[in-house]
Parts: sequence; C-alpha cells; structure tokens
Amino acid sequence: MGNNNYLSDLSTDEKLLMTIVKAAETFKRAVSAIFRNYGLSFPQYNVLRVLDSSNEGQNKISDVSRIMLVPDANMTGIAKRLEKSGFIIRKSHPSDERVTLLEITPKGRQTVRNIEKERQECDKATLDGLSQEQRSQLLVTVRQIVKNGLKIASGPGA
Repeated sequence: MGNNNYLSDLSTDEKLLMTIVKAAETFKRAVSAIFRNYGLSFPQYNVLRVLDSSNEGQNKISDVSRIMLVPDANMTGIAKRLEKSGFIIRKSHPSDERVTLLEITPKGRQTVRNIEKERQECDKATLDGLSQEQRSQLLVTVRQIVKNGLKIASGPGA
C-alpha cells in the first residue's frame, strides 16, 4: 500500500546519492546476519578482513581505523571485544610502545575462511543482473564519489 501523501522533492543527484546509501545499508544488513552467526558485528568482521590481508596478519590500530574510516575511539572498543572473543591479539609495537598493533589469531583467520562462501553468495545475489563490465564501471564510479566525498569531509569546515 503506497503513501499518496508523500511526493519526493529530491533532485536527481540527491536521489542517486540516497540510493547508493540505501544499497549500502541493504547489503550491510544482509551480510551482518551472516556475521552474527559467527559472533561478529559488521565492523568486527571488517577488522578481521583488514588484518587477514595485512602483512603477517597484523597492523597498527590507527591504520586499521583509517582503512575502515572508523574513529580511533570506536576501534579501541571493537578491538577489545575481538580480543576478548579470541579473534585477535592486541600488543605494543616493538619499536614504539605507544603504538598498538592488532594481530589476527588462528581462530580469527579460520572464522574469516568459514564466512567466505556465505558472504560471496550474498555478494553475488546483491549484484545479480549486472555484467562484469557493469560491475567494474560501477566500482570506478562509486570510488570517485567516495573520493569526492572524502575531500568535502576533510575540507575547511571539517
């Protein structure tokens, strides 16, 4: 049943950007359901993915935070919960004890592997109907939008 009391006054640009947000939120909700089955939140899984792809399975907490676009304060809580569950180890950097390193544990690596097939199926279903060429072009386009947004966010008023 539609709402006949609402008439969108959004410009095409705003509709496009809102649709990108809606697509991201829909995807996030779908994959979060998978992650919950393994005791992980969306950000926790992303930390594990970053560490799994990092040299020797470890990275500075500040670098993980930057890669994920998550404030350092939020990263500390995420890291503590992952450590408590045995997915990562937090330790001081060997050459600068003020720097915290995060390292994925074998349990964390195995959990990422266990999730992989379900996540790939979700990815595929989300992108159903798009050719590989369309996916590649969309990736380029959305990356440009993100780059532009980051410039605006870090501009003079930020």
